[in-house]
Amino acid sequence: MKQLKIVVLCGGLSTERNISFLTGSRVCQALRSRGHKAVLADLFMGFEEMDNTDRGDSASDSAFNPDILFEDLPPIPEYTFDGTAPDLDAVRRSRKWQSPSLFGLHVLEVCRAADIVFIALHGKNGEDGRVQAAFDMMGIPYTGSGHLASAMSMDKIVTKMIVARHDVLTPAFHRWEFEEKGSEPEAREKFIRTVCRQTAVPCVVKTPEGGSSVGVYIVRRKEELREAVRNCMYYGNTFMTEQFIEGRDFTCAVLCGRALPSVEIVPKTRFYDYSNKYEAGATIEICPGRVTPETEEKMGEIALRVHEIMGLRTYSRSDFVIDKKGRIWFIEVNTLPGMTKTSLVPQEAAAVGIGYEELCEMIVEDGLRYKPQDL
Repeated sequence: MKQLKIVVLCGGLSTERNISFLTGSRVCQALRSRGHKAVLADLFMGFEEMDNTDRGDSASDSAFNPDILFEDLPPIPEYTFDGTAPDLDAVRRSRKWQSPSLFGLHVLEVCRAADIVFIALHGKNGEDGRVQAAFDMMGIPYTGSGHLASAMSMDKIVTKMIVARHDVLTPAFHRWEFEEKGSEPEAREKFIRTVCRQTAVPCVVKTPEGGSSVGVYIVRRKEELREAVRNCMYYGNTFMTEQFIEGRDFTCAVLCGRALPSVEIVPKTRFYDYSNKYEAGATIEICPGRVTPETEEKMGEIALRVHEIMGLRTYSRSDFVIDKKGRIWFIEVNTLPGMTKTSLVPQEAAAVGIGYEELCEMIVEDGLRYKPQDL
């Protein structure tokens, strides 16, 4: 593969901002090791430190030359995980360039100057198709799925509605939306009481557009339900309650048209939540998972079917629960799976002899097959 100029886009404004940095920095290092001119870019903060003009929102960008970044590659920062979600209000306040744009200063200029953008974003404003739609309109090539498939797959409710019509077994769910009228706390409490009255436990309460298990609550007792609903509404007025499936957790990735070996996920405490996903040693991960060859093959077939039904590209990762009867329940699909040191897709790829650096380059190479306007 020829040497390419690649922007690894990470950060952004999402509850998964910190995880995105872990993914992006590792991807950037891997691509550089393969001889590519890879530059790490924070979607929201941009390149403020390289701007030498006394500017306002309408100032000219002519003083900035994006080629400098690719000619003299800046060092890749070291990121660590402290187990907490980011304070997004503090992130907004820290940006010197006061603009309503999601794209930080000079980000689009640098992306336009690259051969392709490796999207290492996770969650809202990255995995939901918004950035992909902007790139499609600007003719900027990028990795991963297109804007429409990304938007549909990011919404767990939409995904379940679509795949269920194609005979994919998925837990029953109910969509809830609080129509806020003014700011009366009484109306909100009345709504919460209605949800609790009509919802059986055990169940799962979750925000439909979250990732990394942020905004997900497993409720086993009725008295826990009210707090779970109230906490979930912190992320938005639309959420879902879902049938809880008792069983073992698995995930199965798709890469360039093939299903990879599954991973069985066994958290040492609680469930596979935010900290258990990314803290080294917090979860036992077994690849391939401890299932029969027949179950392994069927799980891979379902992951590939979901990938195709949702119109996804290059790679994805579907999560499953296998119950005591051996039934495979589809939970959700991730269109931009994590690529950190503890992430699952690299483990699955390694099980079939694909190293991390090769995996990153495969994602780039497949991404170049698509024109920006392709869905």
